[in-house]
Amino acid sequence: MTQVQPRDNSPHYSVMLTDVMDVLSPKDGEVYIDGTFGAGGYSRAFLQKADCTVIAIDRDPSVQETADQLRTEFGDRFVFLRGCFGDALELVRDSGFERVDGFVVDVGVSSMQIDQADRGFSFKQDGPLDMRMDSDADLTAEDIVNSYKEEDLANIIYRYGEERMSRRVAKRIVEKRSEERITTTLQLADIVRAVVPKSPKDKIDPATRTFQALRIAVNDELGELERGLSAAEEILNENGRLIVVSFHSLEDGIVKSFLNQHSGRVPNVSKYMPSIIEEVSPSFTLIKRKAFVPSDAEIQENPRSRSAKMRAALRTSASPIDETKMTREGAHV
Repeated sequence: MTQVQPRDNSPHYSVMLTDVMDVLSPKDGEVYIDGTFGAGGYSRAFLQKADCTVIAIDRDPSVQETADQLRTEFGDRFVFLRGCFGDALELVRDSGFERVDGFVVDVGVSSMQIDQADRGFSFKQDGPLDMRMDSDADLTAEDIVNSYKEEDLANIIYRYGEERMSRRVAKRIVEKRSEERITTTLQLADIVRAVVPKSPKDKIDPATRTFQALRIAVNDELGELERGLSAAEEILNENGRLIVVSFHSLEDGIVKSFLNQHSGRVPNVSKYMPSIIEEVSPSFTLIKRKAFVPSDAEIQENPRSRSAKMRAALRTSASPIDETKMTREGAHV
């Protein structure tokens, strides 16, 4: 396997970088999208491996300095676009590229963002209850916590955090905000911990799922992922590679479902009624039926990678699929 590691002086670890590099297999003259630029680990590895072009996308303005460094180092081979990877089709074509040979995204919050207390992503450090990946966006976690109805809060925490005690958490939040506005991460973490007991079998902090839910809601992460997958289908060349690294079941479920449907792996709902998918040419071919997972060595080196899953597929020559002509029921790996 290709052994590519981040630079020794980089404080951030590019999750499953070796697997990403093996599947993408960068080649001279090709063009790749790094849809979640972050600290630039993937982009740098692609540019070092081959005489290729990398189009990096990120909504976080704090990555501009890193992007400028790569631009200085690699020149015109590196292009940085400020925005969301869900808007990749428009962003990339507006910058003069019609097609690309690879589309890579590492979904979710980065360690760089988590480690900055003032970004409000972490319940381990006190900071403003923010959680915006794009600091120019309007909606913050503080807005949601202090203004949403109790039922809406419970639904967000249950749907996006998969928190079984979501109603109890929402009720407690509403009670506490009536006493004083909830403005910091530790305030919210303590509120959640007061009503969600720590399971002896579960090593995660009781506040983890609620924080995850609010972060996903603030940044529309699941909608962003769905739009990004559709953009990849539109912009990838034949044999172009789609690679998605995700970190929880909601993200992975969206990727898995999309690839199952678009690779023709949706089974018939009824033996008496042919599946509509049979009338549609698959737009992707799975590189591996099951998800790639981090090696034990990587998990030991970077514990944050333990929940990561990577799915990958090759673009076929077929036209993008209209999902209204497909059945979603029964898709599974």
